Amino acid sequence: MRRLAIPRLKPMSYIDFTSKSSYHYGMKATLSEKGQVTVPKGCRDRLGLRPGTVIDFEAVNGQLIGVKRADSDPFRKWRGQGRLPGGLSVDRYLARVRA
Repeated sequence: MRRLAIPRLKPMSYIDFTSKSSYHYGMKATLSEKGQVTVPKGCRDRLGLRPGTVIDFEAVNGQLIGVKRADSDPFRKWRGQGRLPGGLSVDRYLARVRA
């Protein structure tokens, strides 16, 4: 199997040819006076960051690491969305199924 020769580029112009889910080093943001940063749209889309998403930050070896916190209840958005056949109440449906 032949290895691809990938030229060494400056970190700011590096493109990962092997994986489409990696980050492009050219994405950057500026810290505001209030200490706020806007996450670039490309990163938000790839990571599924939506308004209200909680991100845990940690400083490690001089780098800021942000990790998206997992939703405490992954079924929260589906709760109450199910419909019983025939518009029955839960009690009537269970009575019919158990009979």
